[in-house]
Amino acid sequence: MRNKQGAIIPLGTMIHITPTVGPSLLSLYNFYPSSTVTGLPATGFSSGEAIALMEQIAEKASPPGVGYSWTGLSYQEKLVGHQIYYIFALAMLLVYLVLAGQYESWFMPVAVLLAVPLSLVGPVIALMALVSSGLSNNLYTQIGLVLLIALSAKNAILIVEVARERRIFDGKPIIEAALEAARVRFRPILMTSFAFIMSMLPLVLATGAGASSRKSIGITAATGMLTSTCLAVLFVPSFFVVVRRFEEWRAARKGKPAAQPAAAESKATG
Repeated sequence: MRNKQGAIIPLGTMIHITPTVGPSLLSLYNFYPSSTVTGLPATGFSSGEAIALMEQIAEKASPPGVGYSWTGLSYQEKLVGHQIYYIFALAMLLVYLVLAGQYESWFMPVAVLLAVPLSLVGPVIALMALVSSGLSNNLYTQIGLVLLIALSAKNAILIVEVARERRIFDGKPIIEAALEAARVRFRPILMTSFAFIMSMLPLVLATGAGASSRKSIGITAATGMLTSTCLAVLFVPSFFVVVRRFEEWRAARKGKPAAQPAAAESKATG
């Protein structure tokens, strides 16, 4: 380096050079310099718990002027938040309204909806048993739970529909109608349910990239359908008996004839 007089001045007399290590690539996020931090929940903890813990660490350990933001699946999970509960409730409401229009009754759909919690037994057991293998209550598991509403309602509809027809059109007692419906629909329920469970095996046994999400949906749907199949035939007839008796008792108390058995009406008119 030369001064105005042309003399050479050593650079070391003016500056001090210190070698430092820096990133080979500078990344930007929303036009801010950023670095990517990737983490996974430990065994026995859900993704929501991991997100909450990382946010606490970021707020405590980050220097002034440094913030954080989520991307990818974590961003989507934070975006929906607790909306899964509203989605679950709206799905139940949709099933109820459709069945209310089909049965022309505000009470009979309850016998179908009471079968939905039976399907949750399987996923709960699976989550508790397979927590060591990385299965957790993540976003894909919650999607599988919403799917189980329709699947479990399908099994209950098969039984309730036949029981209702036997009661109204054939004039059979409520208990006899429920037992006959369970017996008649037992084979169709097994055929459709196990066909669905077999179709879930590729997701349950998934490997490679994205296997965790496919396993979450597959295991949730398969185990839920399995428990729904085993328990629906046992409990749905009882639900039908309770709801149907209440409906007829309420109609009799108000003095309005409920949907009476057709056989009984024909005998009365004859």
